[in-house]
Amino acid sequence: MPERRPFVRLPADVYPVNYGLCLKPDLIDFTFEGKLEAVVEVTQATNQIVMNCADIDIITASFAPQGGEELMATGFNYQNEDEKVTLSFPSALQKGAGTLKVDFVGELNDKMKGFYRSKYSNAAGESRYAAVTQFEATDARRAFPCWDEPAIKATFDITLIVPKDRVALSNMNVIERNPYLEDENLVEVKFATTPIMSTYLVAFVIGEYDFVEAQSSDGITVRVYTPVGKSEQGKFALEVATKTLPFYNDYFNVPYPLPKIDLIAIADFAAGAMENWGLVTYRETALLIDPKNSCSSSRQWVALVVGHELAHQWFGNLVTMEWWTHLWLNEGFASWIEYLCVDHCFPEYDIWTQFVSADYTRALDLDALDSSHPIEVNVGHPSEVDEIFDAISYSKGASVIRMLHDYTGDEDFRKGMNAYLLKFQHKNACTEDLWDCLEQASGKPIAEVMSSWTKQMGFPIIEVEEEQQGDDRIVKLSQKKFCASGPHSGEDCPSWMVPISICTSEDPTCSKLKVLLDRAETTITLSGVPTEQWIKINPGTVGFYRIQYSSSMLERLLPGVRNLSLQPVDRLGLQNDLFSLSRAGMISTVQVLTLMEAFVNEPNYTVWSDLSCNLGVLSSLLSHTDFHEDIQEFIRDLFTPIGLELGWDCKPGEGHLDALLRSLVLGKLGKAGHKPTLEEARRRFRDHVEGKQVLPADLRSPVYLTVLKHGDSATLEKMMELHKLADMQEERNRIERVLGAISAPDLIQKVLTFALSEEVRPQDTVLVIGGVADSSKQGRKAAWKFVKDNWEELYNRYQGGFLISRLIKLTVNGFAIDKMAAEIKSFFESHPAPSAERTVEQCCENILLNAAWLKRDADDISQYLLKRKGPPTG
Repeated sequence: MPERRPFVRLPADVYPVNYGLCLKPDLIDFTFEGKLEAVVEVTQATNQIVMNCADIDIITASFAPQGGEELMATGFNYQNEDEKVTLSFPSALQKGAGTLKVDFVGELNDKMKGFYRSKYSNAAGESRYAAVTQFEATDARRAFPCWDEPAIKATFDITLIVPKDRVALSNMNVIERNPYLEDENLVEVKFATTPIMSTYLVAFVIGEYDFVEAQSSDGITVRVYTPVGKSEQGKFALEVATKTLPFYNDYFNVPYPLPKIDLIAIADFAAGAMENWGLVTYRETALLIDPKNSCSSSRQWVALVVGHELAHQWFGNLVTMEWWTHLWLNEGFASWIEYLCVDHCFPEYDIWTQFVSADYTRALDLDALDSSHPIEVNVGHPSEVDEIFDAISYSKGASVIRMLHDYTGDEDFRKGMNAYLLKFQHKNACTEDLWDCLEQASGKPIAEVMSSWTKQMGFPIIEVEEEQQGDDRIVKLSQKKFCASGPHSGEDCPSWMVPISICTSEDPTCSKLKVLLDRAETTITLSGVPTEQWIKINPGTVGFYRIQYSSSMLERLLPGVRNLSLQPVDRLGLQNDLFSLSRAGMISTVQVLTLMEAFVNEPNYTVWSDLSCNLGVLSSLLSHTDFHEDIQEFIRDLFTPIGLELGWDCKPGEGHLDALLRSLVLGKLGKAGHKPTLEEARRRFRDHVEGKQVLPADLRSPVYLTVLKHGDSATLEKMMELHKLADMQEERNRIERVLGAISAPDLIQKVLTFALSEEVRPQDTVLVIGGVADSSKQGRKAAWKFVKDNWEELYNRYQGGFLISRLIKLTVNGFAIDKMAAEIKSFFESHPAPSAERTVEQCCENILLNAAWLKRDADDISQYLLKRKGPPTG
């Protein structure tokens, strides 16, 4: 990793108690005027005050001790590199309370951070702008000079001076609305005092919105704000939020501390959503659901994001991490509990099985790289924070908390959580504080177990062997670090404290035995397990590790895949483990392909989803060979039976998961060139475009993908037209994701140019370019060249935030030629992107792993695919 910049936190000689903040944004010139009147405490005499400040010009500043004379500041020294300003005073400020006043001006930028402008169209189609905020991690300092560190908490009194025909919102409820004396077109909106809170959670929004409103059963006013004329699309999120608040109240046994909560859809938004206390901001696609035009996966996404952000109201907002090093706890915890909450609201989603595919396996893949990082990363300079908003903080964080919850037991877990929230409410805490509370509640060695998972990167592979002695099964378990390039052994091999459970075919849902593997190896005896029973380690796929069974144990387990006696989540886990072992060169890929054929009777959506994802990786890898068509045939054969069974139209009594499965299977068959699917997709697409028969939302992605993949310039034109006509951001995104599937080189260029056009929202450009890279070998080359050619514009657009990391990853991760890794490395040496350095390293490592995999297994795979070709099928 590169050298870390030296970094010093703000001095502690002056700290804020209350911020009185008045802001007056100009939605035409994109500037704002601000007045800060802060009550501060001077802890030792000093003649300067150091604060955070970025892209703000201070006009005047003064300090008045309580009951004393006002002192004007004589100088403002900006340290731009460190985003600080030092206010100098002619004489020392004495210990005690005082008032700091600062008048300043700033810019409503277009970078989706700080206090920024967001573009939208009104009903008449005119372009308008809203003024909105995004302060996490360190951008409150772009809106007002402040002590912008999570541990420096204060209360806030916010006033906004805004056009009187606009909605103005902040963290708290409005207490006064008065005409603004200097301009009759403006009003002054005052908000109630906030609780003690961190600067990164402060928020304000000024724009045109409609809303829907309800009360939660515990008396909190919940509102969902939508674009004008679309309040109907806020109802689903409102229903989720009103169910979720009481669920968390009950789970944490701590009441939600504010009188209201607003959820609002913002047109231009870099992240998915942001948990500002009492005013949660969302991308439109993470909040708005149209009963007719939204697909099932969008509903599920909205439910999860709402669950995630509302969990933060307690975990993050009420108790806040002491410094960004502990960000993982905030995000990992919310990423775990969002599933608990959705499972409570929508049990029919079978969401915990989906967790394994969406979060757990993603985290395992990333964490097997040499360029991964521990869950807890020492963050110094705030520019390093963006790097850790990644799958390790979120998905591995959530996975180890799920493992911890299972190890602790729900009752003790809740007891410990409640103690933690009560002890640290309105304060700051670090990871160890939570471990202490959980340890006291459960009497288990939580800190010792968990630090092996948070302080070191990576995870173990558990090797399992067994022998039969009479009716007893002797099981030998050993652990070593799992690496994507093969297992790590030797003296310096780290080890983990691994909670392990074991079940047998007698009762696949229930653990027969639980042990804590706290050394390199151990032997355990399972009594009364006859020879014909299989043994499964890690039932429920809860422990964060991979498993390698002895060949005889694996042989016994495989029929459990065919006859479905293994739980869905364990069928998924078994397949996923073997797939990653093949990538690491520990078994042959052919073994995995043979296993995949055993899934032909599989009914479960999530199992198919994970299988499909791995086949996608394999298909992408084999696009570098001359037998790519053979893997397409393998995919067609595997997915045809389930495709026939599901058909195109939903049947009475089907639910959420059937809709997701149909969309997945048809998309897979269509992309792989299954003729009947392609013909039907083209027919339905024609009817859709001509207005004869509108496609149901759940079929749009697979149909769009299929017709584009096998389409021409007329198809692309039609898709672009649909994009232009789309009223919903969800539909636009749906189209943006699949445009890259087009195959002709000149059309690929057209799609890439479109990605940077005004037609695509800045945060979604990444989707379009990523879609091109993901679709074919040609697409990958073209997308990478496009990113290089337009690097300056792209880098400026995202100012090095986490969208730049996402763009790089989506563009280059699929290469499988050694020299590409060198080319990418050298490009980023001459075009530095500090917040994406780790991503670049991970991508280069992945490319080398792909290349090695291809060299090792290509011939065997080719032989296997040739052998299984019987007479040709349709």
